[in-house]
Amino acid sequence: MLEKLRRFITPLAVEQRTVDLVGTRIAYTLKRSSRRRSIGLRIDNHGLTVSMPLRASEKWLHDVLQDKAHWVVTKLENWQAKQPISSQWRDGQPITFIGEALTLRVAVGLFAAPPQLHSAQLTVHVTDDANEALIEQTVKQWYQHEAKKLFKERVAHYAPLMNVTPRMLKLSSARTQWGSCTTQGDVRLNWQLIKMPLHLIDYVVVHELAHLIEMNHSAAFWQVVALACPDYAKRRRELKQWQISPS
Repeated sequence: MLEKLRRFITPLAVEQRTVDLVGTRIAYTLKRSSRRRSIGLRIDNHGLTVSMPLRASEKWLHDVLQDKAHWVVTKLENWQAKQPISSQWRDGQPITFIGEALTLRVAVGLFAAPPQLHSAQLTVHVTDDANEALIEQTVKQWYQHEAKKLFKERVAHYAPLMNVTPRMLKLSSARTQWGSCTTQGDVRLNWQLIKMPLHLIDYVVVHELAHLIEMNHSAAFWQVVALACPDYAKRRRELKQWQISPS
């Protein structure tokens, strides 16, 4: 009777499970599908997801997980390392500006005043030091003000060297792109670039200016980039280590 009942019980399509892999306890999402013929593993910002055939055996699942154990643990550690740290906007918070570490100092006064940068410290003046949203907005506005100035300077430096003339330079708040260029000649640079070292900012500037010549990522495009930025491949790899903050 029990065996007959099992035939009519459909396994959960989605389950939350844990498994020990090379001494590490890993939580993962298990998805079953009648369309699958093999077991697949995917790692993203949601963690580990395992997709398997609907009637696949637990032994098969166990064997695949153990076989891929080192790969899973390494990939998960890399993903976690890349996740942007959630900032707490208060006095003493470390922030980054053009690749340098700064200490955020929060001063309280009756009236707000422009932020001041001095000796690796950025002092912001706010009316309420307990209002983290206000502090964050003040720092963000300062970042954007500095980004406009620096990006304008870098474009003015590289555009003549590359023999291009962008129609307009704008700040971007895109969540997935560091920069973009339109067919009309408008260059947009993400304001969060201002946190990066100058050589990475320059790479993104050159990359977008090169699109004024080649609106693609063909071999010809990379040749244009290389003329102004010979070590672009190294900078491109380094850029991938940075994440756009959700703020």
